[in-house]
Amino acid sequence: MTKRATRIKSQNDGHDSKVRTLFQEIAGWDPVEEEDREQRYVRKVRPQSDNQRLLIDAIQSHNLTLALGPAGTGKTYLAIAQAVEALEAGAVNRIVLSRPAVEAGESLGFLPGDMHEKLAPYLQPLYDALNERLGAKRLKAYLANGSIEIAPVAFMRGRTLNGAFVVIDEAQNCTYAQIKMLLTRLGWHSTMVLTGDPDQSDLLEGLSGLATIAQKLETVPGIAVVRLSDRDIVRHPLVASMLGVL
Repeated sequence: MTKRATRIKSQNDGHDSKVRTLFQEIAGWDPVEEEDREQRYVRKVRPQSDNQRLLIDAIQSHNLTLALGPAGTGKTYLAIAQAVEALEAGAVNRIVLSRPAVEAGESLGFLPGDMHEKLAPYLQPLYDALNERLGAKRLKAYLANGSIEIAPVAFMRGRTLNGAFVVIDEAQNCTYAQIKMLLTRLGWHSTMVLTGDPDQSDLLEGLSGLATIAQKLETVPGIAVVRLSDRDIVRHPLVASMLGVL
């Protein structure tokens, strides 16, 4: 892929960066509020491995792609990067991002705030990836006008998504029935990408439907199933080493 310029934006209003936790008092908290720290985003992403290149090619040439692989292989980031490119090129009218609101092995208990604020911690990884791709101001504008929608899996039932780029993240935390429901949301002129790691499900053993769904769809024409491995991890090198023994 060709390299585009990297835009760097920094803002400093003289105040220290705010420290937010899940248990602080939430009053009008904005999950994409980034005015107190330096901004940087890349207009186009370059694959770092052969499998990442295969994933990008699959997304660009298929209406439905499943990306399976361990943490740090760029599944979510590449999917969102392709979604942003499609939106800005006019290939789709909107981006719809969804992930299950499943706690990672511990109960958070009661979270203060309205429904949006209660769900924000679960959806924060999607905001982070979008913020890195777009910058805070553009992301806020897209969220405000409906060009980008972020919702938990439970809010997807009954919808038909036409002219949309749909990314279902953390699909290993969805049951077979949930994934089947999500897949059937695909409408005309739309692209859907499911990402997940079947080996890191936070559901009870045997409840995750991702591995079974991927196996069944792998033989269906027009659907791409891309499997990434430890060699595609782009985080700290220790991540790949740890996953090899844990």
